[in-house]
Amino acid sequence: MENSPQNIIIDIKNLKKSFGDQKVLNGVTLQLHEKENLVVLGKSGSGKSVLIKCIVSLLQHDEGSIQVGDYELTNINEEDLIEVRRKIGFLFQGAALYDSMTVRENLTFSLSRLDKKFSKKEITNKIEEALENVSLPDSIDKMPSELSGGMKKRIGLARTLVVNPKIILYDEPTTGLDPITSDEISNLINDTKIKFNNSSIIITHDIKCVKTVADRIVMIKDGKVYKEGSLEEFTKDNDPYIQSFFN
Repeated sequence: MENSPQNIIIDIKNLKKSFGDQKVLNGVTLQLHEKENLVVLGKSGSGKSVLIKCIVSLLQHDEGSIQVGDYELTNINEEDLIEVRRKIGFLFQGAALYDSMTVRENLTFSLSRLDKKFSKKEITNKIEEALENVSLPDSIDKMPSELSGGMKKRIGLARTLVVNPKIILYDEPTTGLDPITSDEISNLINDTKIKFNNSSIIITHDIKCVKTVADRIVMIKDGKVYKEGSLEEFTKDNDPYIQSFFN
């Protein structure tokens, strides 16, 4: 996929995060550019999910800096953190829908967290548009228990899109899905970027997803960036560790 140099919208420098004696992130430095799909690749336990949780301050980093737009997250106050989170959509690995709420109520809840107050008609229009964008308009009054795994992922993305975020963080978006549904979700990630001009960090170890969505790849190993580059640069690299992912 082609990508031209763009403005930096997330700038992470020397990020460190430990849990007790375990160093999970040990000096990660990376940047996300405007209108870019950045894939973060690595083995299980390499710190990929910890990284994106630090970006939205679900976890507090120990050292280093995270700049999101004009905001530095180290010691950020609550008011500014809320503002940062309004710019970021987070698609959790399990979609994280509220089981006791219908699809409509799940999406309404996201809108209720914004500063702006919408009329009932505006809310309905926004929800219907978000569901159209993920090709599930007829699911609006269904419960999560009535949805397949792939449908839940789509609804999770609709709940993210309904608030029009500039940045989307995807945590293992294709995990647990069959190959056809995985392909659909990967294509949906691309369609979302094109339609809404947003930027994304995609955490995955699904190489087929990587090949579909990646504008650029960062590989994490031992808590640090091991390699950064294009898909072509990764596939042509003879490093045995890198080839263990792509073969």
